[in-house]
Parts: sequence; structure tokens; C-alpha cells
Amino acid sequence: MTISFEGQVAIVTGAGGGLGRSHALELARRGAKVVVNDLGGSVDGTGGSSEAAEAVVAEIKAAGGEAISDGCSVTDEGGVENMVQRTMDEWGRIDVLINNAGILRDKSFSKMTIDDFRAVVDVHLMGTVICSHKVFPIMKQQQYGRIVVTTSVTGLYGNFGQTNYGAAKLGIIGFQHSLKEEGRKDNIHVNTIAPIAATRMTIPLMGEGAVDMFKPEQVTPAVMFLASEGAPTGAILSAGGGIVARPILVETESKFIGADIIAEDVAANFDAVSDLSTARPLENGGAQGAKNAEAIQKGMAG
Repeated sequence: MTISFEGQVAIVTGAGGGLGRSHALELARRGAKVVVNDLGGSVDGTGGSSEAAEAVVAEIKAAGGEAISDGCSVTDEGGVENMVQRTMDEWGRIDVLINNAGILRDKSFSKMTIDDFRAVVDVHLMGTVICSHKVFPIMKQQQYGRIVVTTSVTGLYGNFGQTNYGAAKLGIIGFQHSLKEEGRKDNIHVNTIAPIAATRMTIPLMGEGAVDMFKPEQVTPAVMFLASEGAPTGAILSAGGGIVARPILVETESKFIGADIIAEDVAANFDAVSDLSTARPLENGGAQGAKNAEAIQKGMAG
């Protein structure tokens, strides 16, 4: 199966460098018209410059592609609305949105200010929400859309000094799980990438030795699949360094302990309900409700 974006229009946020640049270049190489969005700020989100986004646009055009730059912050609702309108004015449709923009303000939780916590959540989570919210009606009208959101190993599993980042990145997973249900009937697929790449955000954590082993270009193929016409919906892929894995949220079998359950009963059954041999993924909240109802009915029946 050849993945092509011929005739499609894509918006990539945070595309002035690193992962976003790689995604934008590959979308263009595969035929998409691309909006290269980047505030051009520092890793902590301060400052701003249009140079990075314009440089990527120049690369795309030099290779024979079509692209325009946009310098709005993904947290600026008016700016994002203007970016979406400019895209529609230019090309008349939006097929793909890749939510990639992000910042870091790492500190241990006891030393972190609430402002630093809020700033990271605003960019990663609310930036993803705002951009997705502005393109969603267009995709509904088209009866086609692909939205890719970006999580991280910190959101999935945790890292010291990144409570703000972890909260934002796992919040994005919750957002994806529900948005996929709302988009399903209109052929809007929503998927998540968990990149493992050495970029200006991660090199201080991964070390300079990771630069050659974990290149942004090794994450992009998974993103292209998740943004393609044949993509699944509701999937999370972890990719980097030439590997691809699928993190999946699972739940163990529901164990009916008794209608008059007390705390000591939970303690006594903790190992049993933690038995991963019974674990399975659930499609949505309704599937969990059905699983629990079945266990209660069986338990009550004896």
C-alpha cells in the first residue's frame, strides 16, 4: 500500500524544527499542501520569530511542493482561527492536522510554580484542543479528516521533574479517546504518536549521544500512517530509532467482591484484581460499563 497525500491539505503545528519540520517535509514530499505553523519561540515558550517556519516553507517550495507559513501560538484562539481561515482561503479544505507544538518547563513538583504548570498544559493540551476544535467542523462537512495528537513517554509512564508535561500529555490521550468517538460517523480518525526523538526539547534529557540514534525522521513514518486515508482510529503508536510499538490501555477482569464491600476486602483482593493475564483493551467507556455489569450480575447470581 502506497501512502499518498496528493490533493490533500495539512496543518502541522510546531513545524519550524525537529519533529514538526520532519512531518511537514514528508507530507509535502507525498503530495500534500502544507501549512507550517511555528511560533518560533524558545523551548520554554518565550519569544517568537517567523524565521523557522519560513525556512521550512522555503525547503518545501525548493523541492517543488506548496506551503505557507503561520506564526500564531496554538494557545491563541483568534490566531488559530485566522490560520484555519487563511488555509481555507488558500486551498479550500483541510484534510490533516498534526498537533505537534510544545514547550518544556521542567522542575520538581515542589519547586514548580503554578504558572509553569499552567503554561505547559496550555500549550500541549489546550493548544491541541483549540487547533482540533477549529478544523473539526470543516472535516465534518467534508466527511473526511485525520487528526494526529502527540503524547510522550512521560504522559504514558512518568518522569521525574515533569508533572506539568506528564499531566498535559496524558490529558491528550483522554481527549483522543473521546474525540475519536465523535468523529467516527463523519470519517474523522483521531490517533496519537508517542515520539522517541532527540530534538532541542529532549536532548538535555536524552544526552547528545542520542542524536544519531533517535532522529526525528524515524518518527515521521508512523505519523504518516496515522494521518493517512487507511489509518485506524483511536490508536497510539510509539516510534523512534527504527522501532514502532503500540501502547494500549487495558483493564483486568472485573472481580465481584460483594455488595457490602469494605476497604479490607479491596486490600485482600488487590493481587487478584491486578492479575494482568486477564487484562484486555476496551473500545470506549460503554464497553467498560458492559464488562462491569456482567461481572456484577454473575456475582449476584452466585
